[in-house]
Amino acid sequence: MSRQLTRRKALGGLLACAGAAAFVRPSRAQDIKVPAGDTAPLTELGMELSAEQRAAGVAFLERHVSVDTHSHPGRFFLKRLTEQTPMTRSFGEPLEDQAIADLSAGNVSATLFCAVADMRLIEMTAQGLRAGRDWTPGEAYADYRRQLAELKTLLSNPALTPGLIPADIDAARRRHKTGAIFAVEGGDFIEDRLDRVHAAISDGVRAITLVHYHVNQIGDIQTEAPVHNGLTALGKSIIAEMNRTGIIIDLAHATFAVTKDVLSVSSKPIMVSHTNIATASANHPRLISVEHAKLVAAAGGIIGSWPSGMGQVSFSDYIDSIQRLVDTVGIDHAAIGTDMDANFKPVLRSYRDWSLIPAALLARGMHDEDVAKIMGGNFLRVFKSNLNIHHKR
Repeated sequence: MSRQLTRRKALGGLLACAGAAAFVRPSRAQDIKVPAGDTAPLTELGMELSAEQRAAGVAFLERHVSVDTHSHPGRFFLKRLTEQTPMTRSFGEPLEDQAIADLSAGNVSATLFCAVADMRLIEMTAQGLRAGRDWTPGEAYADYRRQLAELKTLLSNPALTPGLIPADIDAARRRHKTGAIFAVEGGDFIEDRLDRVHAAISDGVRAITLVHYHVNQIGDIQTEAPVHNGLTALGKSIIAEMNRTGIIIDLAHATFAVTKDVLSVSSKPIMVSHTNIATASANHPRLISVEHAKLVAAAGGIIGSWPSGMGQVSFSDYIDSIQRLVDTVGIDHAAIGTDMDANFKPVLRSYRDWSLIPAALLARGMHDEDVAKIMGGNFLRVFKSNLNIHHKR
């Protein structure tokens, strides 16, 4: 067994601690050829896709922009982490070069490279992933600077290009590169300093997930009992600054109460970067209700469908989740958010299989223009709506 496969297997075991208790139907795997030198587990399709249908997915990505609304390629957030924890050690070494090669092979136009704000705090527990302690003074911002430096270093790879404005994304597609859109999962680093929102946009950050696994100064999280009962007063001020600067508000991990509060004060559309609609057989706290999803859509926002092991055991199940999301919120509000390289029991194995998503949606009878909205068009609309004109290069 290769070191890479061992690490992927270890990561799957680690993230199983997230407590995804869901009952799902079994499905049959289909034989798929492994790319040369790639030892990653194969995507279990659970559906038939002919050679022609697969080719249609590949051709689709040549014609249309595609964007992943949430990812951690190669787990770059671990690079130059001087103080390790049992959690960070369990991830193994970062694999940025392999991840970037996968992005290139998969012809991904852009992905949000998400730093993990509370990585130093997260522990594995019987209840799932939780923050095991609070921050020491200055620690959160120092770790933001560490991860941001690594993001900037990644841009030296010729396969990547900065994704600062929407036009960069289509340019990346045409040049067969991947636009790296900087993002941060968790607003902990902002602390009570509103000027850090302005600093973040100058740093190239284009999206911030307000909360993650640490109940921070902004609001409550889905996997812990409420502390603030919604968005805090400081959180409202942070929302106003994010609107002002043009940074996209990401409400993944946020409670429904926080979502309602944010939507009541935000002047820009938001996103929930990676989740799915909860069902009777899959009702984990990280999934959202129909009411929750419709509220986001009514405000012009988008929801990234998440290929995790929460309620899904095969790729076909994931396509079902995308279609359920479209049926719930409409074609203009669905997107793709993989959580790649830090996902829980992923049913999409790597970016080398990115073309399987449009291939399967087209094979299910979805129109080309509708698939284009899901794969990237809807995200670009939200990106354009948030980003102020004075941030054009």
